[in-house]
Amino acid sequence: MGKVEHTIDGSAGEGGGQILRTALALSLVTGEAFRIRNIRAGRRRPGLLRQHLTAVRAAIDVGQAAADGAEMGSTELVFRPTRIQPGAHRFAVGTAGSATLVLQTVLPALLTAHAPSTLILEGGTHNPFAPPFDFLDRTFLPLINRMGPTVSATLERHGFYPAGGGRFTVAIEPTAKLSPLELLDRGEIVHRRGRALVAALPLAVGERELDALQGRLSWPRECLAVENLDARCGPGNALLVEVGSAAITEVFAGFGERGMLAETVAETVTNEVKAYLAADVPVGVHLADQLLLPLALAGGGAFRTMPLSRHSLTNVEVLRDWLDCAIRLEKADNRTVEVTVG
Repeated sequence: MGKVEHTIDGSAGEGGGQILRTALALSLVTGEAFRIRNIRAGRRRPGLLRQHLTAVRAAIDVGQAAADGAEMGSTELVFRPTRIQPGAHRFAVGTAGSATLVLQTVLPALLTAHAPSTLILEGGTHNPFAPPFDFLDRTFLPLINRMGPTVSATLERHGFYPAGGGRFTVAIEPTAKLSPLELLDRGEIVHRRGRALVAALPLAVGERELDALQGRLSWPRECLAVENLDARCGPGNALLVEVGSAAITEVFAGFGERGMLAETVAETVTNEVKAYLAADVPVGVHLADQLLLPLALAGGGAFRTMPLSRHSLTNVEVLRDWLDCAIRLEKADNRTVEVTVG
């Protein structure tokens, strides 16, 4: 088969699964094979876990690819794509591992495929350390749609850690080429919303989260609500805070865990919201990480955000090396960074 055109050290930077997902996405889009060593070397349990292996298998399916090392616990993978196969696909993590991160792996290639696609994704939809479905639906996909394609997502069933069992569908109408995107000014805040999702737990958990959120943000009670989900989705709890402006809708999330106080969940989320509002930027820390790849594939764009996470900085290095792409990071002050691509 074709030569391996890129060799990647999975222990570089933050040393997590993002390096693998970015490499898989780039390989699908460019058709270039790669080898990655030291997969997730920076994690307590190195190697491929269930959600990472599902992402690899999803990439194999979409890219009609061959792969060596696609097995649980593997710390090295060679991936050789052939051609993009749009159409109907179903990807099931089989645990509470994040289904949204599996989507992140294959979506870039399908955005510019030669035909539409419909994806069914099963697993975790509301997990710590992964974008929740609401972020995907309310924040990320509307921005992707500004770049040319039409992508819509429908949540059919919530899936919380540790049970999983969530399910959502994604419909993709591709575009010939992604258009650059600029997000430099946030504009006026036009709406605020807080939602406490509760499944197979006392509603008082959600009420306490909202009480703490209201106390820290001083938002009107009418923009806060508890949503009692089907008990079969649980046990699970998520606190979702939405800040909508003229330019963008940002979503911030916190997740209840056994032994964690509801007030602690609310404090974590509100700290993120307050930092975002104080920085007066359109793009939050987690969205910055998600936008880097599509802007690099579009060949241009810019956004203002807060200081980049190690996650994002690692992503920048992978993109620069693979695409020979200019990505400039200019620090305006202690709260603000302007990212320019191309």
